[in-house]
Amino acid sequence: MKNQLTAAREGKITPAMEKVAQDEGVDKEQLRQYIAEGKVTILANNRHKKFTPKGVGKGLSVKVNANLGTSSERIDIDAELEKLEMATKAGADTVMDLSTGGNLDEIRKIIMDKARIPIGTVPIYQAAVEAVKKRKTITKLDPDELFDVIEKHGMDGVDFITVHCGVTKRSIERLKKQGRITGIVSRGGAFLTEWIVVNNKENPLYEQYDRLIKIAKKYDMTLSLGDGLRPGCIADATDRGQIEELIILGELAAEAIKNNVQVMVEGPGHVPINQIETNIILQKKLCNDAPFYVLGPIVTDIAPGYDHITSAIGGALAAFYGADFLCYVTPSEHLGLPTPKDVHDGVMVTRIAAHAADLARGNEKAFQRDKAMSVYRKALDWEGQIKCAIDPEKITDFRKGRNLHDDVCSMCGEFCAMKIVKDYFKK
Repeated sequence: MKNQLTAAREGKITPAMEKVAQDEGVDKEQLRQYIAEGKVTILANNRHKKFTPKGVGKGLSVKVNANLGTSSERIDIDAELEKLEMATKAGADTVMDLSTGGNLDEIRKIIMDKARIPIGTVPIYQAAVEAVKKRKTITKLDPDELFDVIEKHGMDGVDFITVHCGVTKRSIERLKKQGRITGIVSRGGAFLTEWIVVNNKENPLYEQYDRLIKIAKKYDMTLSLGDGLRPGCIADATDRGQIEELIILGELAAEAIKNNVQVMVEGPGHVPINQIETNIILQKKLCNDAPFYVLGPIVTDIAPGYDHITSAIGGALAAFYGADFLCYVTPSEHLGLPTPKDVHDGVMVTRIAAHAADLARGNEKAFQRDKAMSVYRKALDWEGQIKCAIDPEKITDFRKGRNLHDDVCSMCGEFCAMKIVKDYFKK
């Protein structure tokens, strides 16, 4: 079975490409060319059934990911399925299962069975949890066990995996020399750093990258090259440790594409507004325009409880400058596991950021949707406005809760500006 990248390079358009082109309203031949060049990835494991494939990258709308998953402190699969339903209903394009508590194989398979959108995972989490259970420490993880977990995720139909291949002996040394306020905030990055330092060995995901490529190619599983050394605060943004890792990820991205494996690159993190464009330019240049997947970025550190907003600000700018995929941040970021409502709010504000960027990037479908909303608003047509809104239920509940049944809202009432002058501006 040919994977998406191999097919694209042979001039063939797969059913997944057809579906993405149709959903996006783009030319399928242009889409095929971008896939062949490694500028677009199709998230579609060849073993994943009953789901809608998604395209990420050049010429496509900005995508939104929602994270969910258990922890050692809270193992409740019903709660995670509720979050999955909430994320899907709110319009997330993908979901990542980041579970670290309970039967991880069972939890992943249940989520895979229920989801109808692409699923991502971080295999090092499961490998680390199992190493601790067996031997009391991550430092005694056998690299073969890590690759066995990756294989297992591929077999289960996982569409993309985050792999922290850029956390190497050299990049750790670079980070150690420069110093940082928050050090390493990536959980996967921390696991691998501890393993590397204690064992004085190279990161197996880097050293045996060809093995990783072989597994990904077998299942047409996109490699999401994780930013294990991403900055965890504004003061650490765009430092030498981050850029050292990005250089490595660019080299690894090229190697994956060369071997017909789809890839995207993950980015920071905490970045002040004035450095966002620089970060995007660096990634696109160093990674040959590979799809860029960013967490936020969060643009200030002082807003716990509101980090869905700080990240939406950064996400809108990042996507405008060229990021392709936004990982949501919820109000509970830095505080605790998100509730289903946190998941809803995180997805919604990130979708707003993505749509705002699509508008600025000239996406015709985004423009037409805004234009339709304006027409309905001018006509004082509330049903039309609800239909066009990114969150229709919020408008409906808002108007019901305030007992608003007139054609105007309660802000201006009978003095509504558009109602006063509408007879003068009829076409």
